[in-house]
Amino acid sequence: MATFLYRLGRFSFRRRRLVALLWAVVLAACAFAAAKAPAAAEDGFSMPGTESQKAFDLLDQRFPGGNSNAADARIVFVAPEGQKVTAGPNKAAIEKIVADVAGGDQVKGALDPFKMAGAVSKDGTTAYSTVSYDVQSVDLTDATTEALQDAAQAGRDAGLTVELGGSALVPGGEPGGTTELVGVAAAAVVLLITFGSLAAAGLPLLTAIVGIGVGVASIIAIGMSTTTTTLALMLGLAVGIDYALFIVSRYRTERADGHDAEEAVARAVGTAGSAVVFAGLTVVIALAGLSVVGIPVLTEMGLAAASTVVIAVLVAITLLPALLGFFRNAVLPRTRRKARGRQRAGDGRPGTGIRWARFVIRRPLAVLVLSVLGLGLISAPALDLQLGMPGDESKPTSTTQRRAYDALADGFGPGFNGPLTVVVDAKHAKDPKAAAAGAAKELSATDGVVAVTPPAFNETGDTAVLTAVPATGPSSADTTDLVRTIRDEARDLESGTGAKMLVTGTTAVNIDVSQKVTDALLPYLALVVGLAFLLLMVVFRSLLVPLKAALGFLLSVAAAFGTVVAVFQWGWLADALGVEQTGPVMSVMPIFLIGVVFGLAMDYEVFLVTRMREAYVHGERPGEAIVTGFRHSARVVGAAAVIMIAVFAGFIGMSDSMIKMMGVGLASAVFFDAFVVRMTIVPAVLALLGDRAWWLPGWLAKAVPQVDVEGEKLNHAAPATPTEPAPDPVRV
Repeated sequence: MATFLYRLGRFSFRRRRLVALLWAVVLAACAFAAAKAPAAAEDGFSMPGTESQKAFDLLDQRFPGGNSNAADARIVFVAPEGQKVTAGPNKAAIEKIVADVAGGDQVKGALDPFKMAGAVSKDGTTAYSTVSYDVQSVDLTDATTEALQDAAQAGRDAGLTVELGGSALVPGGEPGGTTELVGVAAAAVVLLITFGSLAAAGLPLLTAIVGIGVGVASIIAIGMSTTTTTLALMLGLAVGIDYALFIVSRYRTERADGHDAEEAVARAVGTAGSAVVFAGLTVVIALAGLSVVGIPVLTEMGLAAASTVVIAVLVAITLLPALLGFFRNAVLPRTRRKARGRQRAGDGRPGTGIRWARFVIRRPLAVLVLSVLGLGLISAPALDLQLGMPGDESKPTSTTQRRAYDALADGFGPGFNGPLTVVVDAKHAKDPKAAAAGAAKELSATDGVVAVTPPAFNETGDTAVLTAVPATGPSSADTTDLVRTIRDEARDLESGTGAKMLVTGTTAVNIDVSQKVTDALLPYLALVVGLAFLLLMVVFRSLLVPLKAALGFLLSVAAAFGTVVAVFQWGWLADALGVEQTGPVMSVMPIFLIGVVFGLAMDYEVFLVTRMREAYVHGERPGEAIVTGFRHSARVVGAAAVIMIAVFAGFIGMSDSMIKMMGVGLASAVFFDAFVVRMTIVPAVLALLGDRAWWLPGWLAKAVPQVDVEGEKLNHAAPATPTEPAPDPVRV
């Protein structure tokens, strides 16, 4: 591996104009293809195999033209204090607003609350109208959504309180451009501080931009949904900067050792580039493994992001060495370009990283125990982890969706915001109407159900739809128990009448998502950790080092879960972080966080520990090898982690609670993994293990291929050139 990459790096350096031109052509071609590609169809959120999805599919089949994925909106009217919505002027204003909305483009229908049973609260202060559309929310035009906003404003002008809810108000995507710009700006500052050179700071940013440009354009060009680009963009930026950062740092080290630019590039790609390739493989494993969850949108996002990571690796080992050929001396700090060999790598006062490594290996057991106990304490809240799909109730009170939610809860009860759609498949029943009536009677008698609508049949009369309103809110554990109770009752209905009863709706979908993710969590962990263990065993030729890497990752993820639960369920630091409503953690959050953080954690593990193994293989004692690894990698690993924390922390400032949750979870996970696990626990464990850390049974050593990540075979390559400037590398 090291020899092949050494040759590839040298070729890219020598043919730098050709390599740079080829990447420019690839980027332009992908951008052109993306611009010409038709808009990708939005398939909606689906979960094959779940009861709620089966019910949606049945509705689409038995109610032609009904499109269960179509957008909807809810207009909530609240009368002025002391008045009722049924009063003459108020009623007239509401009827006019509903009629105006019903006549708009893309509108299938708008129900008059005064002609619809149960649409006016018992006290007469609140009413609502449901608006249905012909298309999905992503296909709504600006004119359609503006008409809805104008209708709400007309009601406010008439003296009513009018709020809006429903999928029609869900934006196509969270505006992330500002966040990415903040992340890039933070990365630029950290890189400039780390390298002390504009060119050295700029190259990782440039190559990362090229990588995500090619990756995201390719995703759009092949017709993938635009929602898949979010993860690809986030990780493409993250790993693109990281991989270039490590190769540039190694290049500077090789120059400090006296090698000329060409040899330094070749050696940097052969050694650090090998670590980049294997680190990239661990990220790809983690992302591709999202397919085991069985949720198509997660599978698509994982595969799209994995392809972007592959492109980032290719850019790092080809385009970056070519660009270093153009900026061979510019990437070195100005003072060191003039050093002319006066200061070599490792000379001078020990940096912070070296002093920390020496401190850890002097007291490894105490450091290990304190670190594990600290992470365990932070992880404790994770034992109370509750999964759900936060809805409008978790939005800030400044949003109309949250105010609409609260108004409906006040007027009709907390369960009104989470109605259950019950589908009765009576195709094989002897008496479909009797079966549907029996289902309605059974639902009405169920504890926790406060209202049931009459059955509504399709044209053929073999399928009916009912709506059951729970007594509790959509995110309540009691509502989850109610859904399970109704599904248990469905078996009795089928055995008695031959009709099947399926429960769906937003609340039921959220429950099914939580259950599906929970069921997939252990298989997913086993898959990604198992494959990565095998990969790291090949890289480090050790059994204990991969085991330590996997256990350390579990500690950092548990601490991140504990942080998320403490903030978003318990409300700790909620005001400081802008969390206005506590509640369950988003269902897909755990598995998504595991996938992203596992890849980044293995990046830090590979980059830090390969330098330790390289020193050990070249004859240093275990303790000396740990210090050498920190000397060369600690500063750049720390810089990479700070960049990632800055990128992810940018999402905390967004209003969407789910994105805010992801920002807190990812930023805290990277912090715990990079600075507590990799920088503290890893050297402590290696110091305690000593030579045993690099032990591999003889029979297994023969079976495991030699990939030479540490570049041992490069020792015979061209010797250092003393006439070259010999700047020392970045001191840690």
